[in-house]
Amino acid sequence: MTTVEPARVAQDARHRTAGPKLILATTFMGIFLLNLSSMAMNVALPGIGRDLGGSTAGLQWVVDAYTLMFAALLLSAGALSDRIGASRAFGAGVAVFTVASAACGLAPGLGELITARLVQGSAAAIMLPSSLALVRQAFSDAAERARAIALWTVGGAVAVAAGPVAGGVLASTLSWRAIFAVNLPVGIATLAVLTRAERSPRRIAPLDPYGQLTAVVALAALTFAVIDGGENGFGEPVVLGCLGLAAVATAAFIMIEARTAAPLIPLDLFRSRTVTVSVAIGFVVNAAFYGLVFVLSLFFQDVLDLSPMATGLMFLPMTAVIAGANLASARAAARFGPRFPIAVGQAVLALAMFGLLWIDVGTGRPVIASMLVPVGLGLGFFVPSLTAVLLNDIAADRAGTAAGILNSFRQTGGALAVAAFGALLAHGDEFMSGLRVGLCAAAVMLTATTVASLTLPRRQG
Repeated sequence: MTTVEPARVAQDARHRTAGPKLILATTFMGIFLLNLSSMAMNVALPGIGRDLGGSTAGLQWVVDAYTLMFAALLLSAGALSDRIGASRAFGAGVAVFTVASAACGLAPGLGELITARLVQGSAAAIMLPSSLALVRQAFSDAAERARAIALWTVGGAVAVAAGPVAGGVLASTLSWRAIFAVNLPVGIATLAVLTRAERSPRRIAPLDPYGQLTAVVALAALTFAVIDGGENGFGEPVVLGCLGLAAVATAAFIMIEARTAAPLIPLDLFRSRTVTVSVAIGFVVNAAFYGLVFVLSLFFQDVLDLSPMATGLMFLPMTAVIAGANLASARAAARFGPRFPIAVGQAVLALAMFGLLWIDVGTGRPVIASMLVPVGLGLGFFVPSLTAVLLNDIAADRAGTAAGILNSFRQTGGALAVAAFGALLAHGDEFMSGLRVGLCAAAVMLTATTVASLTLPRRQG
């Protein structure tokens, strides 16, 4: 009988198991892909329309198919990750995301592309919470874990900054299909690393399938009604039917959440003014930002006749300042309390939206790009403090649920904004009139939530 030296066993185990830094790099790339796919796609929309046909409504669905599933399934993705283990959930999400990316790149028509985007958004919803759980699992030391989570968040900020430029470069030099092709090697490399990752433990986590189903139906029906209403008129029977379905599904969702033992959204959380105001702010800010990016991507290419690469460069000054504003937000919150950066960030966003009302075909390109800088500053300045003030208001054991609700409402705001802004463009007599109505509506909502944010706690308790 042979024996194996303990040192040799330990060495082999280290060889088989990916270290914490490699796990962090893998999850970083996963989060990078999620945000890159979202931001890069906007720049490619006119090219997709030319190649595959379809109206503004069809292009809206290319964006919203992804965002809708991401927003709706994010509510239960955390519990699913716990049930099957974070490593398995993240691996499954990456695998499906990679296959869906290939399907997007090979899509022969708009319908096939939208279907693949639905699958891609579903995979993204699984990847987000499981990637964070993997980071927490890989770093046992609290200080190292905090630094790792900070780096994990940078993945999203970097992707937001790089997305429009990367999408523009790929669409201009190759094709919009290349935006999806770059996901394939990254996805395959990520799966290779995950085969060496330590298996995450499984935990009993209750699911709420009926609540999840009604949430998807309500959001999908409302999004369809807004998009189709902008295209064909809100008096059409199919639009009215979808609005009615959305109302029924929403009512059913509320009833289910009030009665189930483990709801997706515990309604008692909204008894807290801080939770209610924070969720409303997250919804409105994302609606303003993603609605703006959607319409300006069309404005730059369809009205100003810019190339996809030039369009991406127009967004670069805006997105490049987000990460720096994130850091400034933390310092401002430490000195003045979290309410200050939340209110100031929204106020800057609202002023930027009002300022953009004056742009037209004759406005210089550098002027427009510079006018977008306050958008990035305002967005980056408020987000970290909003998350902090929400989590500080609730019990620690409900932090994951609250964070999931906030992120779900933020994604929902983005999805509905693309539907609503696109409906304004489709329904208006001129492109610029629809753009200005959308910007004005966003500015007014931001003004309202800025005032509401003054009711949040001045300092952390």
